[in-house]
Amino acid sequence: MTLASEPAVVILSDASHALGRRIADAIGAKLHGARARTAHVDVAFDETKAHLAALFSAGRPIVAVMASGALIRILAPLLADKHTEPAVVAVSEDGASVVSLLGGHHGANDLARTIAAALDAHAAVTTAGDLKFGVALDQPPQDYVLANPADAKAVMAELVAEAKAQLVISSPQRGEGGAIAPGEGAAPEKTGPSAPSSGPSDHLLPAGEKGNPPLAEWLISSRIPFVADGTVTLTVTDRPKHAGPLELVYHPKALVLGMGCERHASSEEAIALAEQALADGDLAWQSLAAVVSIDVKADEPAIHDVAAHFGVPARFFPAARLEEEAPRLQNPSDVVFAEVGCHGVAEGAALAGVGPSGDLVFPKIKSKGVTAAIAHSAATVDPATIGRARGTLYVVGIGPGADQWRSPEVSAMVSASTDLVGYSLYLDLLGPLASGKTRHDFDLGKEEARVVHAMELAGEGKTVALVCSGDAGIYAMATLVFELFDKGGISDAASRIEVQVSPGISALQAAAARIGAPLGHDFCTISLSDLLTPWEHIQRRVKAAGEGDFVIAFYNPVSMKRRTQLVYARDKLLEYRPASTPVILATNLGRPGEHVRTVPLGSLNVDDVDMLTVVVVGSSESRTVTTGDGKTWVYTPRGYSGKAESGMKMETKD
Repeated sequence: MTLASEPAVVILSDASHALGRRIADAIGAKLHGARARTAHVDVAFDETKAHLAALFSAGRPIVAVMASGALIRILAPLLADKHTEPAVVAVSEDGASVVSLLGGHHGANDLARTIAAALDAHAAVTTAGDLKFGVALDQPPQDYVLANPADAKAVMAELVAEAKAQLVISSPQRGEGGAIAPGEGAAPEKTGPSAPSSGPSDHLLPAGEKGNPPLAEWLISSRIPFVADGTVTLTVTDRPKHAGPLELVYHPKALVLGMGCERHASSEEAIALAEQALADGDLAWQSLAAVVSIDVKADEPAIHDVAAHFGVPARFFPAARLEEEAPRLQNPSDVVFAEVGCHGVAEGAALAGVGPSGDLVFPKIKSKGVTAAIAHSAATVDPATIGRARGTLYVVGIGPGADQWRSPEVSAMVSASTDLVGYSLYLDLLGPLASGKTRHDFDLGKEEARVVHAMELAGEGKTVALVCSGDAGIYAMATLVFELFDKGGISDAASRIEVQVSPGISALQAAAARIGAPLGHDFCTISLSDLLTPWEHIQRRVKAAGEGDFVIAFYNPVSMKRRTQLVYARDKLLEYRPASTPVILATNLGRPGEHVRTVPLGSLNVDDVDMLTVVVVGSSESRTVTTGDGKTWVYTPRGYSGKAESGMKMETKD
């Protein structure tokens, strides 16, 4: 999950809302707004300075509709290393000017140009290289890696000072390419599009012409002056290379590493074999675009650990797709076909990853339990377009639903999801955070169907958020997810998904915070619903909690048809604790209509409780206290007050 890189469009007032929304839509970002002065934003914040500082520190690109001077003053104390700072763009409130302030070579310049095009505005870009050559050499396209970024400043300075460059391209298919050279009829020097040839003699080839190497297109289309003997060298290669003086080495993402492995293969063994394949093939690891395998290995840790080791995605193909590559395999195996339905996993997956125009450049090698092969593409490879990702299921608790009680991690997971699954009310509570997502609404009572559907969607390679109120693991859907893993009832693909559970504020926590500290000592939770739990079991638990003198949070205390269970619980607890024991009734916590009040246990009336109320019954030690403002609070002492200092120190170590 790559959550930190999502841009944030920040506005400070409703006067900027329309402009901010246009920008957010143009760059695929969320709209952040000051809570006191904006409405209908995706993310609300209380303090502008703190919010901008948090975004910047998290590496989030920032587009702020505000004065550039104010934005600079806010971020100035945080400036440290220009190589790691995110993009920061300021947009004037009339939308006429878009200023790239920070991170010009880390996306800000391109971001400013994109926004300016959408607004028909002026992009203020001041980076020297961008202005003169139309390209930032220290920020290549995302499908290239600059091997020696520390040398970029000196190289760019040389070019700005009128030096000429030579362009060298090499690949497993081309061999070592020659430097750019004037072709027949060309001037001795050329600053327009050009490219090296693949033959023994060098020829000038206009960009886009047949034979033009696609791996260098972004450099060829720049305004950099290329000559055959330039003092600056720009090398594009998927082979390992140490840069020479005034040389920048770029590795195109044109290699795909295919891997197969036994079940539960060693990650260390898999990583070692992958590194061996790259070394023996004289191939640069920086040129890897993806690690690929057959779909039955989608949940194999070794495959994902190899991908993580090289910092690339893992993608997976069905056996039928790999079998289409059988004619191109160098090491077909009938044994493999009998086991998984294709004649080769490592070679087949690598070839499927590069497509029909690619070639196998390093045939299969194997260790005890792992196989590896590498294929090369004539152009860079976009991992999102090959195979299928291992699906991800985020099981999230959104708390009571209000954004201020929703954790940043949950918000990030929902933002990163393609699909949202949940009870309609819970999805509605997400507000603008759900915009642009595919919703899958379910009624209450369809819990298993809801969870199965979410898991099946993830099994298709999607990123799915299963949305629960409160905490996903407390009387919610996280339990059912793992029960389905345990008992089956889902497809093979769904059984191989990645699951992440993120906590939320549960009703007992929200109620406790609103009324004081009733959970200050031992407590438990009991659901009074007998739909899934036999009533005699619930009775036994209420009795045990009463005997143990626990503070008790009752979930599902009543329903339209079920009114007697809470009466039983009240009467049973009165056998163990005073009638004056405080009981907290908390309704619609964190939502409009919130109502929190306290009644004595002996006066608890079931008609005062509805389906949206959580009931917290104090222990025999729970107390009420009224503060100077007249508000009554509930707390359960743990015994800190009055303890000797040494005892206090010992107690707080727990």
